[in-house]
Amino acid sequence: MSLSAEWRQRDLKVLWHPCTQMSDHEWLPLTPIARGAGVWLYDHDGRRYLDAISSWWVNLFGHCHPAISAAVADQAQRLEHVILAGFSHEPAIELAERLIALAGAPFARVFYADSGSAAIEVALKMSLHYWRNQGQTQRTRFIVLDGGYHGETVGALSMTQVPLYRETYRPLLLEPIVAPSPDAWLALPGESAEDCARRAAAALEAILAEHADSVCALLFEPLVQCAQGMRMHHPLYLAEARRLCDRYGIHWIADEVAVGFGRTGHLFAHQAAGVKPDFLCIGKGLTGGYLPLSAVLTTDAIYQAFYDDYASLKAFLHSHSYTGNALACRAATATLDLLADGKVLARNQELGAVFDAALAPLAAHPHVGEVRRCGMIAAVELVADRNTREGFDWRERRGLRVYQHALSQGALLRPLGNVVYFMPPYVIEPEEIRWLAEVAAEGIERACR
Repeated sequence: MSLSAEWRQRDLKVLWHPCTQMSDHEWLPLTPIARGAGVWLYDHDGRRYLDAISSWWVNLFGHCHPAISAAVADQAQRLEHVILAGFSHEPAIELAERLIALAGAPFARVFYADSGSAAIEVALKMSLHYWRNQGQTQRTRFIVLDGGYHGETVGALSMTQVPLYRETYRPLLLEPIVAPSPDAWLALPGESAEDCARRAAAALEAILAEHADSVCALLFEPLVQCAQGMRMHHPLYLAEARRLCDRYGIHWIADEVAVGFGRTGHLFAHQAAGVKPDFLCIGKGLTGGYLPLSAVLTTDAIYQAFYDDYASLKAFLHSHSYTGNALACRAATATLDLLADGKVLARNQELGAVFDAALAPLAAHPHVGEVRRCGMIAAVELVADRNTREGFDWRERRGLRVYQHALSQGALLRPLGNVVYFMPPYVIEPEEIRWLAEVAAEGIERACR
């Protein structure tokens, strides 16, 4: 028995994997990984796999980056963790200072959490609590976009509008107001992406005109609805959302957990429209894929609304045991050091052009409805009929067949339903992108026969 087979056998006796139908592993073997280096993952038998999805979108600069590894190792010799209530430490302070400087005014305060879902929970509670502290207790609802995904803890899942994640747990969930998505895939005949965004903004305004007095905030993912299938929209919608939130007096919560830190071509996705949200939720790539950490950035005006005696109901009593973990904060500052090199985003633009050229031939495939890209995120939408855009039956598992083929060739391309997507580490090379596109094309051809 090979080493990988041995680890696979042990795994299946004890682990329950996330977002996985475990019976799939009766025919699709698990892949135990022994080590990583750059864009590559290596199993116990020495076989390697190009991590085209940054291990669920977290790994910005490749696996085992020497600078981040060294920073974490150094911090482990100093302080691994301390309660952040009544205590503090240098990595948490430095990271907060740098995040505020990068995001710019009016951001002035950072609240740490330990996952993207938790960051969304924090922002939801802060917004509702802010309005309560302002005496507007009638504000208890949130507006979200159709197709939006915000996490899987109960509050965050309540805001999620992807049925696959939501339907089973509906009895537990809050019911937000759902606005149409600006998703350019949904454009009507003759509409541009900008037209589609403008139409969605008009629908949002109609909702606000009716419900604004009971609404705390608008929550959505700027530019890319990731879990919906990397669906992308025009930056106009961000500018319109900011204008409407100001006009109707509600908060805007930007969920940049997946799309922050250069993924969309800007350091933060909202910068594409030159506007700022009231709450900025970040995570995933924040630590370069090393440790769990997320953060919510907000304004001093919101912070001041909570400032009072501790015993008062005005205080924001929310906590996580590992809030502001020193090791995670140090990994994050090391990641920001790498991002501080102005060449990173410029090189990403060049790599994006390589993606465009490499994936262009797929646009004519009879079972490809669209090839799209935003920054370092690219996606290929598989359809049963490209003329009608009718989708494949999900039970046919076309995307999973592409995944299976890619693994056989040494690539990790985990699909979102029938959407094959690419979100690789920024250290990927152009020839590796071209190879990934070839592997994906082969897998799509096999899956759609």
